Amino acid sequence: MISEDIRICFPIAAKAVSDKAEEINKLNVFPVPDGDTGTNMSLTLGAVVSEIQALPAGASMAEVAKAVTHGSLMGARGNSGVIMSQILRGITEGLAEAKGDEATVQDVVTALQRAEKVAFQAVRKPVEGTILTVLRDVRAKAERCAKAKMSVADTLSELVVEAYESVARTPELLPVLKENGVVDSGAYGFATFLEGFVRAALGDEAVAEARVEVAGDVAKGSVSSKVAIELNDDWEGSAYRYCTEFLFLSEKGPLDDDAELAFLASMGDCELLVGEDPYYKIHVHTNEPNVVLGHMLERGQIFEVFIHNMEIEAKDRTSKIAADKAEEAEQQKAAEPKEMGFVAVASGAGEADILKSLGVDVVVSGGQTMNPSTADILAAVQKAGAKGVIVLPDNGNIRMAAEAAAGACDDTKVLVVPTKSVPQAFAAMFVVDPSASLEENAEAMAEAAAEVRDGEVTRAVRDSAAADGTPIHAGGVMGITDGKIVSVGSSVRDVTLELVRKLQEEQEGDTITILRGSELEKREFEGICDAIEEDQPDLELDPQYGGQPLYPIIFSIE
Repeated sequence: MISEDIRICFPIAAKAVSDKAEEINKLNVFPVPDGDTGTNMSLTLGAVVSEIQALPAGASMAEVAKAVTHGSLMGARGNSGVIMSQILRGITEGLAEAKGDEATVQDVVTALQRAEKVAFQAVRKPVEGTILTVLRDVRAKAERCAKAKMSVADTLSELVVEAYESVARTPELLPVLKENGVVDSGAYGFATFLEGFVRAALGDEAVAEARVEVAGDVAKGSVSSKVAIELNDDWEGSAYRYCTEFLFLSEKGPLDDDAELAFLASMGDCELLVGEDPYYKIHVHTNEPNVVLGHMLERGQIFEVFIHNMEIEAKDRTSKIAADKAEEAEQQKAAEPKEMGFVAVASGAGEADILKSLGVDVVVSGGQTMNPSTADILAAVQKAGAKGVIVLPDNGNIRMAAEAAAGACDDTKVLVVPTKSVPQAFAAMFVVDPSASLEENAEAMAEAAAEVRDGEVTRAVRDSAAADGTPIHAGGVMGITDGKIVSVGSSVRDVTLELVRKLQEEQEGDTITILRGSELEKREFEGICDAIEEDQPDLELDPQYGGQPLYPIIFSIE
């Protein structure tokens, strides 16, 4: 169901923005460095996540749309957050009109058309080169995909590519961006959210074949080349000091939007008024927030008031960037490149800690539903600070990006050991020999990884079928090995036991390393481990906290 897909994918996309919040913050130069765009967008999305997670199981798309609208309105922070709230409102309202259980390309087009209409209505003076421009370009791309009769998977992938290409064009449309050598922060945040949502929605197999893996990296690389933060000590771009935003409860019926927006415009700029009677969100940059608040108090109640001094925030931003640059320069100066370094990909904090304890220099955040780009891996290789680097992609879908990064390195020799899982990376790191060459280590690591047999346990997001034809229902538990669904059931415990049993029957192993996902309770995990020990008394158990999302259990047998 569309509603269920949104409830699963939205938190993943919101986390993608949260992870890049500080990077987005430093880009903010338009109309002034007024607060933290990345933080504001992340807080807005976080409020929506809380709202949709509170819905009962089986909630309809109309209920999800209502939750998204309410959550984004109440949680919207800053100019970017308010605009993002209207984009989300429009998209979900458009999807609520879908006739079937699965979204079609036309449903996507309708949702983006609705989002564009609602978002542009909220902004009195739209400016080219901002999040609105990217939204319009993505909508137009969706219409072209529909006309070309493309599949939903290919269409969504193309939308991600278009979003980043549009972001890369923002400096050509807005002079202040070009002057500061950056892309628009809100636009970059929106593209980041869209990419996270699409990757989660398509899943591994679809994403592996989608052009977002190739052309998308080119587009993101174009954006990355423009994300060169420059210091900007001048307070310029606005005559107004205070970013003022608050929620308003009308006590005298619906507001006259035109009249109130005219009043806000007379008090400052960047005025926004969104919502419906009786709740509204109001945002304006002004030198007299007290007058704005007094005016609205005559018409109802105000709450959740945030007043930010943009001049102070601009100076703080400059100080942070200067400190970051100084620290980076100091680190580069002090760091002598070592002979050999290691980069690995992991989705959980626990997985990352284990990899680092085994000698991995840089862990790139990513995994099944959030594949890092070539640019991400390239940055990690450079950060490793070694003459030669071995990359462990830990997922078949990430191997292409890793090899592209290896090919793009001129000064560093990079080899890719094609690990398909984090447990394989554990085994590979165990055989590293510091006295051997890069090539010798890569060969030994590949052989060690190949000896590992692993399994994954997760829940289905839609109806499907196992390798033997067994039906799988949305929400059911699946056991996966070697890319195939071989176990199906209703509980994580039962499916894990069956999957371990099948792998042992194929080839008996001595040790099982089992990783607990972020969503699995510790007590339940301990019960699963006890059950494995009872069922497989000859198998030595090594339980660890992996922290991976979506996959409550990942294990390997050696």
